[in-house]
Amino acid sequence: MDVLQNILIGIANNIFSQVPILIGIIALLGLLLQRKPFEEVVGGTIRAIVGVVILLIGVDIFVGGLVSFQAVVASAVGLKPPAAQSTLAHFLAGPGTSVPLIIAVGFAIHLVLVRIFPAARYVYLTGHLMFWMSIVVAASIVEVFADVQRLPLVIVGSVIVACYWTLQPLWIAPLMRKTVGHDQFGLGHTTSTLALAAGYGAKALRLGDPEKHDAERLKLPKKISFFKDINISTALVISVIMLVAIAFADGKVVQAQMGTSTLLPWAWGLTQALRFAAGIAILLYGVRMFLAEIIPAFKGISDKVLPGTRPALDIPVTFPKAPTAVMIGFISSTVVFLILMGVFASAGWFVLVPPMIMLFFGGGAGGVFGNAVAGWRGAVFGGVINGVVLAFGQWIGWGLYGHTAPELATLADPDWYVVGWLLLAVNRLLDPMGSSGVWVVAAIVLAATVAVLLMLGRRAVPEVEETGATVGSTGAVAGDGTPEWTTASSTSGASTSGAATLSSTSGAATALAHHEPRGHDEERRVSQRSGPLKVLAVCGLGMGTSLILRMTAETVFSRLGIDAEVQSTDISTARGTEADVIIGQGMHMIELKGLAPVSVTIDDFIDDVALEERLRPALERAGWL
Repeated sequence: MDVLQNILIGIANNIFSQVPILIGIIALLGLLLQRKPFEEVVGGTIRAIVGVVILLIGVDIFVGGLVSFQAVVASAVGLKPPAAQSTLAHFLAGPGTSVPLIIAVGFAIHLVLVRIFPAARYVYLTGHLMFWMSIVVAASIVEVFADVQRLPLVIVGSVIVACYWTLQPLWIAPLMRKTVGHDQFGLGHTTSTLALAAGYGAKALRLGDPEKHDAERLKLPKKISFFKDINISTALVISVIMLVAIAFADGKVVQAQMGTSTLLPWAWGLTQALRFAAGIAILLYGVRMFLAEIIPAFKGISDKVLPGTRPALDIPVTFPKAPTAVMIGFISSTVVFLILMGVFASAGWFVLVPPMIMLFFGGGAGGVFGNAVAGWRGAVFGGVINGVVLAFGQWIGWGLYGHTAPELATLADPDWYVVGWLLLAVNRLLDPMGSSGVWVVAAIVLAATVAVLLMLGRRAVPEVEETGATVGSTGAVAGDGTPEWTTASSTSGASTSGAATLSSTSGAATALAHHEPRGHDEERRVSQRSGPLKVLAVCGLGMGTSLILRMTAETVFSRLGIDAEVQSTDISTARGTEADVIIGQGMHMIELKGLAPVSVTIDDFIDDVALEERLRPALERAGWL
């Protein structure tokens, strides 16, 4: 008995306490369930493990840069730097090792909820935010129930994130339909509360008319387009603030932060600012590596278990609808945050750190949803709200997570604050119950979720097309009972060229699903190349919508009978990667012009029909089809 106990303890300490190994196991199971070839199983598993190791290295660099930045800026404005009893790195090495299990079990519970309740029609597929929201939930539990054991942390955390992933696409669905013009996919992003505030707030204030004041009628200078690259905007903004702060900071504080460095203060400050930006880039690269192996498995499982559901995708799926509004929201969000940074410093409140990623995507979300309701005035309003929320959220949130992961306040989206703070409040109310209180939290959240889904189910009315077909994200049933697959563009619910419906008898594949090419007797086409095409699916960070676009592109190339290696990536990486084909949104393709023989701009990440219509002539001109 003692031997068995020692074995179990050894497994727990050496496997289930190691985040890289846990992620590797999840990736391995996912690849096996997809029946991938042996070499892909081995390679994918190792890539997932290495990705988590890179993520943890990035966290260390980011935390180190953050400490130096806060110390120098605090000295420059006469404040004490923010203090905490723990860091994100320490949390991930301790209670945070439960996060991979929370993600896996939480996704399973999410699928069960979607399966049981018809109103829960969206499957959440924004992988990087599944990761971060699981950290937020785990930290919110541990912050109050410090002695919580691993098993209840995993189970309770899984229930809470599953309920969030189920409900979040639903509460933003009405505004999402108004913004993108259809309901073929939902929004799965932690800026959803910001989008609600921007859309309904702009409507309540009657800020403008969405057609008369449409932001897309405005022309923004191209000279500011480089700000869309998060690595560049982060490095630039942090560098400028750091250099100015060093000029006014106490020399002793600067020297203390420099340690044994022999650089001049300004050179050291510039280096630290660049390391800070690099830490975030490394962190995101690590997340992108392991998500690239896990999310396709999650998607494949959901397609088999829940046919007819719709994917809830990353916020950039809304950006093609109003790219100018995205930039307006981003700029107004950044300006407001920098102004509040000065206000906070002069008032002696807190040393804010500009979170450029959240300012871009949150500001872009506020811009798009605000514009859909009130034009460019609504876009400005949405950006302003995001800047205010991120500033005050960072100030308040740092203290709330002082015993677990205070850096979550710096990296946060609005939903992190809303969900995390509500969870903290409920936890504190139940803290007197001791260890049993954490189970009560899960029961309350699950009961509330079930009640909402039952209520929505009673109010739901089947969506019917003019032809009488019932529409789903992956399929429809025509009036004669013949199954059909349909896709839609972001603006009209039809593909860009008009032909958006393919019958199942033609051998077509739905977006995000893998089927055999049309014509089983047709031999695979041989291109004029010696190997497969190198294809890049690009988005801003390379780990959200680009993963979905990668799966859509794989479907299209398979249907065309072309061997292709499709890789999801971000803008910066794409610039330094050799490729034959680059696919992405218009706002990013401008930055990647001329980097590949074939460049294809898309409006909808899941519309495989529209992508094929744009790819086919381009591949024919290149001699690859």
